[in-house]
Formats: sequence, structure tokens, C-alpha cells
Amino acid sequence: MTTSGPEVSSSNESPFAIAQSQFESAADQLRLNPSVRAVLREPRRELIVHFPVELDDGSMAVFTGYRVQHNLSRGPAKGGIRYHPDVTLDEVKALAMWMTWKCAVVRIPYGGAKGGVICDPKQLSMRELERLTRRYATEISVLIGPESDIPAPDLNTNAQTMAWIMDTISMHQGYSVQAVVTGKPLSIGGSEGRQDATGRGLVYCVQEAAKSTKLDLREARVAVQGFGNVGEAAARFLAEAGAKIVAIADSAGGIYRADGIDLALARRQRQETGSIAGTPRADRLAGDEIFEVDCDILVPAAIEGQITARNAHRVKARLIAEGANGPTTPEADAILREKGVTIIPDILCNAGGVTVSYFNGSRIARHSSGPWRRSTLACAAS
Repeated sequence: MTTSGPEVSSSNESPFAIAQSQFESAADQLRLNPSVRAVLREPRRELIVHFPVELDDGSMAVFTGYRVQHNLSRGPAKGGIRYHPDVTLDEVKALAMWMTWKCAVVRIPYGGAKGGVICDPKQLSMRELERLTRRYATEISVLIGPESDIPAPDLNTNAQTMAWIMDTISMHQGYSVQAVVTGKPLSIGGSEGRQDATGRGLVYCVQEAAKSTKLDLREARVAVQGFGNVGEAAARFLAEAGAKIVAIADSAGGIYRADGIDLALARRQRQETGSIAGTPRADRLAGDEIFEVDCDILVPAAIEGQITARNAHRVKARLIAEGANGPTTPEADAILREKGVTIIPDILCNAGGVTVSYFNGSRIARHSSGPWRRSTLACAAS
């Protein structure tokens, strides 16, 4: 994304370098065996694919996609697929590494993976997106499967995307392969509540953190960066808990209202225009002003590298709940700690989605057979 809005990464440091730096810090604390450290610093597999897609006007465009498996020691690799103009292999490697830690933190028997395609889905029709998705699924079919690597929705992908992937893989196999993806529609084996799961899990974490920091959610002011599945659900559930959503931002800009934003108006504005910018009865915010809003809780739920050494000093929140993966750089972490800010790290805070995906996969596995079913249920019982 090339706008000046807040969803554009604000960090000049490579996402994978940041992920490795975080890993090294944790490894030092754990006094991790050097051999194990060497293995976990790098992804196990990296697949780059270039594939043609016919556009609606009859022309042909070649897209580039990635699928990275970081580690499979705990079970099949698990991780979303994102569509974005700025997707890079470096970013996907970082996201795959973070998925490994996330699955381990919540003790589910998955490893970490991630995928992405360089494209602007806003510029593609539904038919073009379907052709792109099916061709990408075909190209990465050498890696994905219920026993090896299970994709899920991520940035700019959804249940429909997962349905196309499942259908494509099923056609290749000659029978329905429901467990190849999670986050799919209910009608083909998806889980109720999966779309809101990440945001709901974030709110559970915020509620527990609020107790330990003596923060009353019924009086808390909240700023949310990103208003997709995670940000919108987090804002909705926090409002239901009594918090006041005073600021929201997306890639086109932001909105602010000191006495609380009407979330129904914000959702309608996004549905009608593609952005929350211009929501009635709210003032405009520009750029990364979302981080300077006077609030108690800040929820970065857009993309990685948003809170950096350049803007961490201006953060006024007492509590940061990381809804996105890697939204805070190591330098910003240090600054925020010095300021006394409590941070709920992404590998716990946004793990609700993969947790629900695991239970979805386990439910499907109980009706299938093979080593994935046995290993998954054994890990679940242990």
C-alpha cells in the first residue's frame, strides 16, 4: 500500500531482522542451546512462485506469491495468506516465525507458516481474485495439506478466499479436503465465531491486563489502528465491555471523537466507501496521529512495524494490545518500557484466531484418518 495512511509500515528495519532480534533476546533469557538457536533463527522452507492470471479485459498479468514454513516440530505448519501490494519474502518469513511462537504460547500442536501474494485486491474484480487465488493455490499445493501446512485468512483475504483454495485442492485430489484450510465458510466446515475470534481473544487479554494494572475498562478510552476483522471486532467487544472508542484509523486516514465514536456509523462508512474516513459526527485524524491520541488503551491492529523509535515517545496509552503481528519494533519496546507502558505481545494477544482454527481442524480430523489425525489428537490430549 503506497498511501500515507497509518497502515503503511513506519519502520526502516526489515521485519525478519526484527523477528530475529526478538528471538535472540528471548533465547538469551532462556539460555537456549546454541544448536537449537541456530535452527530456529531461519525458516525451514521458502517457496517463491510466479504465475499468470487472465484479467477481465483478456490481458495477462504475472503475479508473485510466497509460502514460508518456519518450523514444523510441533505439528503441521499453520499461518494465514495475505494479499497486499507491499508483500515481500522478508515480511512473510517474519510472519511465519511469529506464527511458530504464537502456536507454542497457546500450546496447540502446530508449527508456523505464512503466505502472501503481491497484488492490490482493491483493483481486482471478484472473478480476477478467484482466478488469482486458484492459480496461487495450485502453485503452493506442493506444500499445503492437512498433514503438512494449513492456510487461513489474513490481511485482505477471507472465508471466500479459503473456499476457493479448498475447492482447488479438492479438485486436484479428486475428493473433498476440508482440513486443508481453516477460516472457511460455515457451509463447508468452518467454525462459528472464527471471523471475530482474534478480536475476541484480544479483548480477553485486555480484560486480564486491566485487572493487573488496575485499569477500569468501564472508564477506559481506546484508540484502534486498523478496522478490518481484528480491529473492528476488538473495538466492538471493548465497547460492549464499557470502554469508549475515541479514535480509529485505517489506510485512508482516521477519525476521533472525545466522547466516543458511533461504531455503527463507522462500519456503515467503511461498507459504503471502503474506509472509515469521513464517518459522520467524528473529527478527522491524519497519518499516524492515532498513536498520539490521549487514551488508556492502544490497539495496533493493522500491519507490522507501526510503533517505532520515531513515534513511541508520543504514545500516551497505558496499555498496548498488539492485534497485528509485529506492530512494535524492539527499539520502540524499550522506549515504551521506560515510559511504564504495559504491552500485551502479539503472540498471545492475537492468538484467538489460530486457537479457534485448531479446534476447527481437530473437529474435521475426528471424521478423517491418517497420521495428522492421530498426532493432532494425541497432542491435544497431552
